[in-house]
This record gives sequence, structure tokens and C-alpha cells, in this order.
Amino acid sequence: MSPKFKETNGYVFKIYSLEEPRKHVHVFKAEKKAKYWLEPSIELANNKGFSTKELSFIEEILEKYGDEFKIKFQQHVGQRVDDK
Repeated sequence: MSPKFKETNGYVFKIYSLEEPRKHVHVFKAEKKAKYWLEPSIELANNKGFSTKELSFIEEILEKYGDEFKIKFQQHVGQRVDDK
């Protein structure tokens, strides 16, 4: 199960625990989805359907709440070997 960590303007931000250990977040809206790396910096990993304008909006949200998402990722997934 993947909890919803944030929802704004119809964009839903989720973290899945059974994926790779690098901190990341998934973003959904209707049939669209994207994945962003949160470390070492915020970076688009993949996109299915979001326009450039929508991606810019998502990135603004991630920049604003990036540290909060990293903390929530840590809490949801648990401490990793390389986390100090």
C-alpha cells in the first residue's frame, strides 16, 4: 500500500516502499503519471502524459516541499544503510 503524502490541485504525490532505495516520489493526475528523484537533487525520472507546464508546476511543489517528502520517504521506507 502506498499512502498519499500530498494532494494539491488534483495532483497526488505518493511514495512506494518496495521500489529502489533512492528517494523519489510518484505524481498522478487522472491518467497521467510521473516519477521524480528527490536526491541528490530534484530531477524528472519519467513522465507519461504531463505537459511541460504541468511538469513545471509539479517541480515547484517538489522544490517547496522537497525536504518534507524526503522525511516522509524515510519514515515510510525506513532507514537505509547509507542514511546517516
